[in-house]
Amino acid sequence: MTHARPGQSDVGPSDAGLTARVDELVEADATAAAVIEVGDRPATLSRGELRRRADAVSALLLRLGVRPGEAVAFQLPNWAECVEVTLGVLQIGAVVAPVMPVFGEREVAMVLARSRARVLIAPRSFRGRRHAAEVAGVAAEAARQERPLALEHVVVMGDVDPAGAARAGSSGEGVTFVPPATPGLPLAWHDFDTDAAPDATPDAASREAIERRRPGADDIAQLLFTSGTTGEPKGVQHRHGTLALATALEVEHLGLGGDDRVFIPSPLAHQTGFLYGLLLSWRLGVAAVVQPVWDARVALEQAFGRKGATFVQAATPFLMDVVAAVEEGAPPPSSLRIFVATGAAVPRQLAERATGVLGAAVLGAFGTTETCLGTLSAPTDPPGSAWGTDGRPLTGIRVRIVDDEGVELPAGREGDYELSSPTMFLGYLDRPDLTAEVFTADGWYRTGDRAVLDADGFLHITGRVKDVINRGGEKVPVVEIENLLFAHSAVKDVAVVAMPDPRLGERACAFVVASDPAHPLGFAEMQGYLGERGVSKYYWPERLEAIGELPRNAVGKIQKNLLRERAAALVERERQKESA
Repeated sequence: MTHARPGQSDVGPSDAGLTARVDELVEADATAAAVIEVGDRPATLSRGELRRRADAVSALLLRLGVRPGEAVAFQLPNWAECVEVTLGVLQIGAVVAPVMPVFGEREVAMVLARSRARVLIAPRSFRGRRHAAEVAGVAAEAARQERPLALEHVVVMGDVDPAGAARAGSSGEGVTFVPPATPGLPLAWHDFDTDAAPDATPDAASREAIERRRPGADDIAQLLFTSGTTGEPKGVQHRHGTLALATALEVEHLGLGGDDRVFIPSPLAHQTGFLYGLLLSWRLGVAAVVQPVWDARVALEQAFGRKGATFVQAATPFLMDVVAAVEEGAPPPSSLRIFVATGAAVPRQLAERATGVLGAAVLGAFGTTETCLGTLSAPTDPPGSAWGTDGRPLTGIRVRIVDDEGVELPAGREGDYELSSPTMFLGYLDRPDLTAEVFTADGWYRTGDRAVLDADGFLHITGRVKDVINRGGEKVPVVEIENLLFAHSAVKDVAVVAMPDPRLGERACAFVVASDPAHPLGFAEMQGYLGERGVSKYYWPERLEAIGELPRNAVGKIQKNLLRERAAALVERERQKESA
């Protein structure tokens, strides 16, 4: 049975987008807070200040010849400057192509090459790295390999020192950015500060030029490269109208309003922080609280304690850290109403514990970069369904579970999870072949997940299709086993993956992070624990490996491909030892 949430949203795909919303907010109250940065360099921008600084960015980009539909790349942390740049790019019809701050030179080169960006905006320095200076090496290496980049301009902004003691232009008199030598490369370097820029307060002509470039609903707003737990990332393209609709659907589903305040610990270069943080705050007309360097105690003391954030959407590691900090004595987040846990599988025991520890609604959800949120729990759902499932479809979204032949399955049956949504992406940049692969003949998006829909329409993700463990023809319920093991007092984190087996094809291997390294979970203890909980021996992991930390990508997803490779290497090493 195909499940869809009844009702109609008041905002459809024709919604022109959210950049004009900022103008409305400025006109209503230019002094209200728009961006609040917490951490080592706290700052607050009013709506009027954000408007002025974004206009300065737009004016610079227009001087550099940026055209409508052209990608502008930026590798900025969750600084207030990142918000200024985002609005400055979007409001002139250009396309934001954010790069994760943690990405190294290889990933930066990939984004620049695929996006064909002529302009890159980078920080002077951040956490000991001088990102802008690295660009010279990236461009030189691309030229050496006879694959020159389209890059022409590097705009440098932000702090003077890695510690971030002062914003450039505020107390760094005499400190200027010295561009690295780039012989033979067509790179122009721009030392830019939105307060001291030539167009820091654009005149009427500049404003008119910006207004003429206002994007429409069908214009491309975003080029976002998927995190890529396996294989190379793909460039996902979204329209202004699609992103605007996605925010409206979440507001409607959760009952968010003007009294809320959005906290954004997730990178603004990732869809969670960009869409369900920044753009959501514009939709609501409320302040966005950004945190450049993640620290759970800073979040609790500043974002929630002093700044009164009420809503956050973030991945499992953020939730784990906040819960652990409160349990260790940090002040609970008294202002927090809703924590939407997304971006990576959330152990059910953690979500249940977090609900009590944080005193807030901890809600399950499912979404992808390509589709935006598809399903989401609500604060009004029964507690077990709120934190114990991946939610129900948002308005206008349909979900279904199919078997290997594509036949739709009834409630309670596990199969491949597919989704139909008005918030779907336009396609992968320059890869119509890959775009075609993720859609069925009748236009449904193949999520690549295995799932079950219960009788009440709640979604239960059971694992990734590629992560399925096929033990002699029987599929191991990976997520169920992981959730059970996570609940063990000796387990801090766990992942179960396939390891090769000559007779059965695959067996299960559990990688376990110990709560106390001095007292790790033993293999026999694990088996006994699962047996006591009625788990068939067929599904028990047949290997247990202690690990200091599970490998995760930049947005918190466990990189199971690396764990599978590690398990396979262990098996091969033992085989060679036996045959020697």
